[in-house]
Amino acid sequence: MRRYSSLIGFGTALGIVLALVPVVRGNIDVSEPLRKLRPAAAAPAAPPSLDGLDLLRLDVRPTKVTAPLSQGRQAELTLDPVVQRSIHSEMEGYRIPRSGVVLMEVKTGRILAYASYVGEGDKVDVNVRADAPAASVFKVVTGAALIEKGGLGPDTEQCYHGGKSRIAADELEDNPRRDKWCATLGIALGRSINVVFARLAQKHITPEDLTAVGGAFGFGAPIPFAVPNQAPELKLPADPVEFARSAAGFYHSTLSPLAAVELAQTVANGGVTLEPRIVASVMKDREVLWRDDGPPRVLRRAIKPETAADLTRMMAQTVANGSAFKSFHDAAGTSFLGEVTAAGKTGTLGDAADASKLYTWFIGFAPIEAPEVAVSALVVNNPSWQIKAPQLARDALRAYFAQKGKKGVSAP
Repeated sequence: MRRYSSLIGFGTALGIVLALVPVVRGNIDVSEPLRKLRPAAAAPAAPPSLDGLDLLRLDVRPTKVTAPLSQGRQAELTLDPVVQRSIHSEMEGYRIPRSGVVLMEVKTGRILAYASYVGEGDKVDVNVRADAPAASVFKVVTGAALIEKGGLGPDTEQCYHGGKSRIAADELEDNPRRDKWCATLGIALGRSINVVFARLAQKHITPEDLTAVGGAFGFGAPIPFAVPNQAPELKLPADPVEFARSAAGFYHSTLSPLAAVELAQTVANGGVTLEPRIVASVMKDREVLWRDDGPPRVLRRAIKPETAADLTRMMAQTVANGSAFKSFHDAAGTSFLGEVTAAGKTGTLGDAADASKLYTWFIGFAPIEAPEVAVSALVVNNPSWQIKAPQLARDALRAYFAQKGKKGVSAP
């Protein structure tokens, strides 16, 4: 077993540095994939000030979505009116206490849906707040670290006992007499088997390893975006048992829906993170002051292409036969997405300070073979609930692919 260092501060700093640099370098060859994403054309002129942009005051019309800016200006957004209206109507219909959904084009970074709803409490933009625990969504980060830092693969097997809802210290110890079940890393991600991730993390990676990979995915820094947003946090403990629990998604990490969709987009895009874009143009009195017609903007390479491919294989199991199967299939086992395949990761965790709150997550992308869109959904429920995040994300994908005319997909 690898020894743990107490220098967590160094690992955190390294992670933040990795999140801030335009491209993460080192042993990752970034030249070829980034060359394909950067046309020779000059970058567009910088946009005018977006002061006053309010993404909670959307005017959804049949063919466009706009939001107000300061000085009498208006922003036309990249949002798809049909998908935007569908998602927000569903949130309102279920009267969800707090929820956020973001749908993003994988290859351009354009935001196609940006829905935030608060049924109870102050009206805030849920999508930019990173106060929700990342829960088992963090297993995607841990999986990447186990592959790149620990040298494991989707077919690495770990036998185990216990660990269904919590992880006791004795459940982290190999015990041939008690370890009656075994699972591969891929199956463990798809079915969200906590103790498998905890054991493998304790054996093969350090807090510094995981913090560095988290930083490459953007933990520790806000996202370059049209409106201010909170940085997702990652504060891993040095204690080996608590670190193992954290690697499985038990607290010590937070996410916003905006940061979560970036995580899904990065995996779907072969490990390259793009800047999210939501303002298509700025207008005043029908005069176009600026239009965003430039190429996709690369933020960094977070993980190797091979790692992204392995994570895709693992995340495919979540929908095909894992923790999101029931959300994406009817009682007869027929997919709500027809012939469109999807990959993803679920997350469920209670609030450490408020037992009345339950956080559920889904991040993912589709189709698996040639990803078009990435999605994130967060639902914060009280003890009485009607819908969770995987269903909300599923219906966002349904709205998108139904409009595209995909076979077997109906609008929600």
